[in-house]
Amino acid sequence: MAIASRIPGSTRPTRGASTPQPKPDAAVPPAEAADVDGASTLAPMPPILEAHDLTKSFPLGPTIVEALRGVSLSVAPGEFVALMGPSGSGKSTLLQVLGGLDQPSSGEVILDGETISQLSDDRATRLRRDRTGFVFQSFNLIPLLDAWENVALPFTIAGDDPNQADLRDRIRDVIALVDLTGKEHHKPDQLSSGEQQRVAIARALVTRPALVLADEPTGNLDYTTGTEILDALFRSCVGRGQTIVLVTHDSKAAAYADRVHVITDGRILDTIDLGRRESHDAAPLIARLAQLGL
Repeated sequence: MAIASRIPGSTRPTRGASTPQPKPDAAVPPAEAADVDGASTLAPMPPILEAHDLTKSFPLGPTIVEALRGVSLSVAPGEFVALMGPSGSGKSTLLQVLGGLDQPSSGEVILDGETISQLSDDRATRLRRDRTGFVFQSFNLIPLLDAWENVALPFTIAGDDPNQADLRDRIRDVIALVDLTGKEHHKPDQLSSGEQQRVAIARALVTRPALVLADEPTGNLDYTTGTEILDALFRSCVGRGQTIVLVTHDSKAAAYADRVHVITDGRILDTIDLGRRESHDAAPLIARLAQLGL
């Protein structure tokens, strides 16, 4: 399978001369559908997430660390995007800024049409709570609550009764999505690591957020269990149109994405278009990374 690569700031992919034509049944992200002549067949959808010239610096002893150095990107509704880079590249810092968990030193983030930096603290908190879901490397489950109660936690925190029929249906639905039906009343210590992470994913999805941000969600898991977690995220993206931004250092995880931003030294070094596909073979991505010297 061939891939397309974009130089940051360019809107036109550059392809090698040997790039084959895509298969007729190959799926592409909703905002990037095109006919055989390359003309768009759908009106472009407004990005659900935009970042413009983000910088982030902080003092570390006598020096200033520049974690982000002018990062710009956009994510379309229903797209699966990976932020990939080595440890210390700035990818997790970028995810925290995109999700409103941290403020940039300069630049702006626009989520679902609203510029986060222009909102009051209360409004920014509500936007983050209502429109984003977070999945972290650590599961962050409440030990005294069972799986159902952990998934219901966003509703409980918001003051809603999770036993209302519509909310109960939502909880049951996302538990089924992550293949945990029958384990709703298991406490975290009665679940495997992979099952605990699936509870965390269900909790992130239950409010039907516009955007799910996942920071190394497979980092503490073995290969098989990590694949199950990535499969669950992919199902939510393909089956439900969920927008996902995934941070990872692992090319096998990044290969689930439609598009991969390669980050080094706080900048986007390259953007690799993989396209929406059922196979998650990482070989084409690995080959392109090798060309970049990574």
